[in-house]
Amino acid sequence: MGESQPQHRGIVSELGLLLLLATLWGASYTFLKVAVETIPPITLIAGRTLIAGLLLVAIMHWRGVKMPTDAANWRRFLFQACLNSVIPWVMVAWGARALDAGVATILNSTAPIFTFFLTFAITRHEAVTSRKLIGVIAGMAGICLIVGVQALGGLGEQLIAQIVCVLAAICYAGAAIFGRNFGGLDPMAPAAGSLLCGAAILIPLSLVVDRPWTLAPSMHSLLALLAIAVFSTALAFVIYFRLIQTLGSVGATAQAYLRVPIGVAFGVTFLGEQLSSTVWIGLACVVAGVAAMTIPARRTKPVPA
Repeated sequence: MGESQPQHRGIVSELGLLLLLATLWGASYTFLKVAVETIPPITLIAGRTLIAGLLLVAIMHWRGVKMPTDAANWRRFLFQACLNSVIPWVMVAWGARALDAGVATILNSTAPIFTFFLTFAITRHEAVTSRKLIGVIAGMAGICLIVGVQALGGLGEQLIAQIVCVLAAICYAGAAIFGRNFGGLDPMAPAAGSLLCGAAILIPLSLVVDRPWTLAPSMHSLLALLAIAVFSTALAFVIYFRLIQTLGSVGATAQAYLRVPIGVAFGVTFLGEQLSSTVWIGLACVVAGVAAMTIPARRTKPVPA
């Protein structure tokens, strides 16, 4: 009895962090929609990665945690940056120019599906159970209900933007699996390292492609960029790398299902976007899917002989 209570509290705290991560990343789509109005995608993500990376380095210095100096870890940081920030974030920022924030949130929520199938087909680094499969199916059913027919209305004219957002979700799935290689590090180290590597790639691209000195971003866009960098990136990445270690790759990406109702709610509240009438049934499916993919199965006690 005494052992089960701390374990239960541990599960509750990890699921609480999962909900917080979903909220931080769910809000990011609304911030992106505002920021990208006057800041081009590459420059926007360059600023996001640089601000968040420097903030995490400063916090690490305050905590007395040092960044690794070996080349092997920095090569992994660079690869993680490409999978988890450089490629998908630019894709999502580009797609957000044509899509509602809620639709972009929904399309990106397919990451756990790709994590599940990549794990099943290639890596097999953690158990792919029938319960997780049920969770995938329940989560996708919820996504379909939340999307509704209204979100599919622009399928023809917005098809490229929608495909780009789904491709970004595939990148997130690969990043979640690759992120398990940082198990021996403080969660802030891979977060800060991958963000700084992302900034090193994107800043030169921004200088060449967008010529940021010629831009005139609005105050709303600049505040949205700051909110994305501090809350939806720096804080979210620390939580994300911890959850990969505690809940596993599939469990950590399951926050994408929770992110859907949260992201849609932000879009409705702040951008005036519309919800489908079946959203509550979809939300129930989403919560059930997350539970199936993240809560550990209860161990049965052996029957005494």
